[in-house]
Amino acid sequence: MTAFWQWWQQIPHQIDPVLVSIGSFEVRYYGLMYLAAFAVSWLVMRYRVRRGEVGVSMPEVNDYMFWAILAVLIGGRLGYVLFYDLNYFLAHPLAIILPFSTEQGIHFTGFRGMSFHGGALAVALVTFWFCRKRGKSLLSFGDLLASSVPLGYTFGRLGNFLNGELYGRVTQMPWGMSFPEAPGSALRHPSQLYEAFFEGILLFLLIWWLRRRVNRPGRLLGVYLVGYAVFRFLIEFLREPDAHLGFVLGSLTMGQVLCLVMAVMGFFLILLPRRPERKRKA
Repeated sequence: MTAFWQWWQQIPHQIDPVLVSIGSFEVRYYGLMYLAAFAVSWLVMRYRVRRGEVGVSMPEVNDYMFWAILAVLIGGRLGYVLFYDLNYFLAHPLAIILPFSTEQGIHFTGFRGMSFHGGALAVALVTFWFCRKRGKSLLSFGDLLASSVPLGYTFGRLGNFLNGELYGRVTQMPWGMSFPEAPGSALRHPSQLYEAFFEGILLFLLIWWLRRRVNRPGRLLGVYLVGYAVFRFLIEFLREPDAHLGFVLGSLTMGQVLCLVMAVMGFFLILLPRRPERKRKA
């Protein structure tokens, strides 16, 4: 068993985050995980549409996915800039949009720094616009998203793990891991894997089970918001805070503060009373 844990603890050192490198240009597993995340979310939506579980057509889903992907990428990036490292990007504004570093010569770095909450906010705005444009129920469409996002999110966190980033705090637990990018050689919680399981797989299974048992539009979305917020809030206690940001409210991180807001919104949707049906005139 000891040999297994020794192998387990060194897994991050055995992973090369770069799949292909051509000069200074790199194709990282992190980017491929984003593609997998979008594909899986689309497949879940496609399954529900073809089963007749939602009042949306596949052409509408395809149209929506184009805008949603842009929202995730742009919103996630801007969210990181605003919520996590504003001072740096005020001093280096081009770093917001250029995947290159010029500090030690020009070399490709990719876009490092994406915020889930920023992406979620941008997707919410795009969804509101899309539903208004297509005459769809915002809450019902939100329920569709709630069932399709978690599995995609799982791949996003796996991308963080393969990239060796967003690791956890120091731990004495045998399942802790040694991350090359972390300071020192102490074992750390593989918090990316915790999040992939709890905020991704487990939350997906819960929502998938509830999807035919919830009888009011918006409630499934509320369950997702609360579920994600609770899991993320708790796992943040095991995740290493951003070095440049640290704690922002007592012992709470920025991620936890944003999760509190998310949970309030989720409870509001869960407790929102059903609108009485309008009686048609004879």
